[in-house]
Amino acid sequence: MARRIAAGAAYGGGSIGLIGAAAVGVFLAEVQLAKRQVGGGTAPVPPSADGRYGVAFAGPNDAMRLGMLGDSTAAGQGVRRAGQTPGALLASGLAAVAERPVDLRNVALPGARSDDLERQVSLLLADPARVPDVCVIMIGANDVTHRMPATQSVRCLTTAVRRLRTAGAEVVVGTCPDLGTIEPVYQPLRWLARRVSRQLAAAQTIGAVEQGGRTVSLGDLLGPEFAANPRELFGPDNYHPSAEGYATAAMAVLPTLCAVLGLWPETDRLDGARREDILPVAKAASQAAREAGTEVTGARAPWALLKHRRRRRLPASTEPTPHAHPDAAHRHA
Repeated sequence: MARRIAAGAAYGGGSIGLIGAAAVGVFLAEVQLAKRQVGGGTAPVPPSADGRYGVAFAGPNDAMRLGMLGDSTAAGQGVRRAGQTPGALLASGLAAVAERPVDLRNVALPGARSDDLERQVSLLLADPARVPDVCVIMIGANDVTHRMPATQSVRCLTTAVRRLRTAGAEVVVGTCPDLGTIEPVYQPLRWLARRVSRQLAAAQTIGAVEQGGRTVSLGDLLGPEFAANPRELFGPDNYHPSAEGYATAAMAVLPTLCAVLGLWPETDRLDGARREDILPVAKAASQAAREAGTEVTGARAPWALLKHRRRRRLPASTEPTPHAHPDAAHRHA
C-alpha cells in the first residue's frame, strides 16, 4: 500500500483509500467520541525557540544553520519553555556534537498539513545567503485527522524535500507519528488510526528517500517509554507530547541529524547485531514504520539502508540567544 501511495504521488495518481467502506460508519462514530476527549487540557502556544545555541563554541567557524518545518510537533506545542521544544533540543545537541554554534529557525505551524510545506520552505529559502545546512521536517498527523488524500500528502512532502535538497540543505524527515497511541482513542479507531498512520509513514519514507532525504520513524513517539508511560509523555491536552515526550523524540532524531552532516562517529556500515539491513526501499519503509526510531537512508536505487542508531542522552538545553530574523513573526501567522 505504501508503494502504491508513493507511486501515485510521483505519477499524479488520485486518492488511494486506506480503510474499507464497511468500516467508515464505526470509524466516524469513534472519531466523534475521541474529539470530545482529546484536548481536555490546554495546549499552550508553542514558545519561539529561534536563536543561537552553543554560544560557548563561538570561534573562527561560522554557525551552522538548522531549519525546522512541519506541524505542532515540530513547533513544540504542549510545552511552555523554548528550551523544551524539539528544535531547541536538536540545536543544543547538534552544537554540542559539532562544537560549533547553531542558529535555529523554526517555521513550523501548529495545525499545518503537508500542503503548508510549500510556504514554509519558501520562508527558509527566501534569503539565498542563509540557506539552512540541515532541515528537520515533522509532518503527517493532521493529514490523517483531516483525511487529506495520502497521495497529495506525499506529493507535498517530496516536493519540499526536493526543493531543500536542490538548495543545498540536508533533510531529515520525522515521519507521521502513530495516532493509535493517543490515550482517548478506542478500538476499532485505534487499530484504524495505527494502520493509516503507518501506511502514510512508510509512503513518506519512500518519497523522501527518493529525493535524497533521510527519515526517522516517529511511530509511537520513538520508543517503548511512550507506550509504558502515556500519562508522563503526553502533554496536558492528551494529544501533544510533554517535555519528556519531546526529549524522547529528539534523542532518536539527533543521531541521524549528526550522521547526515558527517559528525557522528557511527558510519553507514550495517550492524547485524542491531538488525540493520539493506532492503528494497519499499520494504525498508514498511519495516521502519512498524518500529519507531528506525532510520532509512537511500543507497543505490532501488535499495535503502535500514539503521538503528544508538541513542545518546541529550545535553542540557538552554534558552536561545536571540538571533532575530525579519520573517520570524510568520511562524505564528
